[in-house]
Amino acid sequence: MSVVVAPSPILAVSGAVAGAPGSPDAAVAWHYGDPLGEQRAAVQRAAVIDRSHRFVMTITGAERLTWLHTITSQHVASLGNGESAENLDLDLNGRVLHHFVLTELDGTVYIDAEGDRGPALLEFLRKMVFWADAQPTAADYAVLSLLGPKVAELTEAIGVASLPGTYAAVPLPDGGFLRRMPWPTADSFDLVIPRAQLSEWWTRLTEAGAEPAGLWTFEALRVAAVRPRIGLDTDERTIPHEARWIGGVAEYGAVHLDKGCYRGQETVARVHNLGKPPRHLVLLHLDGSADERPSVGDDVTAGGRTVGRLGTVIDHYELGPIALALIKRTVPADTALTAGPSAAAIDPDSVPSDDGPQAGRLAVDRLRGR
Repeated sequence: MSVVVAPSPILAVSGAVAGAPGSPDAAVAWHYGDPLGEQRAAVQRAAVIDRSHRFVMTITGAERLTWLHTITSQHVASLGNGESAENLDLDLNGRVLHHFVLTELDGTVYIDAEGDRGPALLEFLRKMVFWADAQPTAADYAVLSLLGPKVAELTEAIGVASLPGTYAAVPLPDGGFLRRMPWPTADSFDLVIPRAQLSEWWTRLTEAGAEPAGLWTFEALRVAAVRPRIGLDTDERTIPHEARWIGGVAEYGAVHLDKGCYRGQETVARVHNLGKPPRHLVLLHLDGSADERPSVGDDVTAGGRTVGRLGTVIDHYELGPIALALIKRTVPADTALTAGPSAAAIDPDSVPSDDGPQAGRLAVDRLRGR
């Protein structure tokens, strides 16, 4: 079974321009001729975005949730029918290997992950089954995202009575489901549908009023929301605290701090209770007058000294050229930076507040009589 489409059939739509060759998004449309207008549609009206290059798998079996709970970072053992969560797979040192979204619906867990990383995640899950009643399997499903306040006007076309709440999912009449996400905007939904229905769904939604938007739109809004994408905004050293993935489902996180029994837990607990993450994810504003744009993975420097790593670089319809970057936590927000060939400045509102006392450190101080 083929589970990754390259190219997507939606690239045949008039005006579609594919993602850059060799990029993670080469299989889908990057834009349809008006990338900044498409972003406005996604914020002000309703836009549909082809994200069918994501890898989808299913897990069946009576122990699917309790088994997954023991090997991943999120608390999912008690996930109810029609509920979703974000989750991580970490290595032994607590570094992030995979980020994925999962939905429990009608006796099956659906997982969607980055297309280039999904097969490795599936292989890992299969190796970890042992004697559990859980069967991870590649699934021929595709993801379309709907963004914008006017998605509420598309319920009849979608085939649902009303839109679900955040991280909730409702089944669709012809298979698949509609799921609400907390990002990249306040009105963000994923349609996870049988891949054979992809073109049919695209036509149905656009005829109902959803405006075609490319992945440029999704990425620009994601960056503005300071939500990381694994492999672009992370590197082989990234730990969850650096990338804002700490928190349970209610906190829109991917790492529950009151559970154990998963690989990499020791690092998460140590940083949370005793230490500070060496870097944190911030939003950068880039100098748009530079002759060239920086690239993913470029060094971010201050006074000639490397202080961070650049992630996604994108043009936003209101903010102009922006990027995400992992910057050393000790770098002040007003530091003049250079990202590749461009001057850069940290958006001060994006700097996380992590200077409060930690429970573990306070307990140690009490034991020492401080």
